Amino acid sequence: MARERSGRTVAHLVLATRLKVLREAAGLSLKQAACALGAHPATVRRIEQAQTSLDAGQVSALLRAYGAAAAETEDFLGKLASANAPGWWHPWRSVMDPWELDLMSVESAAGIVRTWEPALVPALLRTPAYARAVDDVLRPDLSPAARDRRTELLMERQERLRTQQTRIWAVMSAAALYTRVGPPDVMAGQAEALRAAAERPDVTLQVHPLDGPPHALTGKPPLTLFRVEVPEISDHVVREGGLAGTADVWDAPETVTAYRLLLDYSCATALHPDKSKEVLALP
Repeated sequence: MARERSGRTVAHLVLATRLKVLREAAGLSLKQAACALGAHPATVRRIEQAQTSLDAGQVSALLRAYGAAAAETEDFLGKLASANAPGWWHPWRSVMDPWELDLMSVESAAGIVRTWEPALVPALLRTPAYARAVDDVLRPDLSPAARDRRTELLMERQERLRTQQTRIWAVMSAAALYTRVGPPDVMAGQAEALRAAAERPDVTLQVHPLDGPPHALTGKPPLTLFRVEVPEISDHVVREGGLAGTADVWDAPETVTAYRLLLDYSCATALHPDKSKEVLALP
């Protein structure tokens, strides 16, 4: 039975990747592997891309076809239940966009999250009131209740990243400090929260001043790069800024590297974190 749509978990991605590695090591094509299942090659592709839950019968058949050792098979099958369990974000799945569902597993495995925001405060540093006010403007397609749930999810993401000691490295335009989001008390609360975040050891915050020259990310939409600590999971980059609820997501090494370099160049010309704190302290 296919998994209820809630996105891939880290354990699911790891096992799916292991299946692909074992198939390739055995020198079998997708078509040959599919013959072992009596299925279409697309079925094997979906299994390897973690687009469907891992069925014990199918996995056993594939492992036999790949010549997996008994210990490998036992270890693999022992991890199926964990891999097929819903992710922690499952309760919020109804208000998440499809790309967000699949990216939660990557975020949960990230050692560092790098982000660029051209006009707003980076999402992972937003207060609940500021985040809700942003969604009021950018997500008119959602009901007020759905926007409330999305704010809850963002706060849970922030807390989990702090708990797993993920480093947040954000670069933003000073324009965000002057773009009115919500009433004055919302902006004041967000400014205070940014100042507090800049003092955290797990946060690096850099600001591009309003009177600064163009930089590598000038004119670019919001970007997030996930540097993943799990070998079986690729680093990912997400580019938002299109239609509501959509984003471009890449994990190809050459694309991730290209965007990482843009972030590097932009950070190199942004204010030093200590100087950025001075900008944040201005009234």
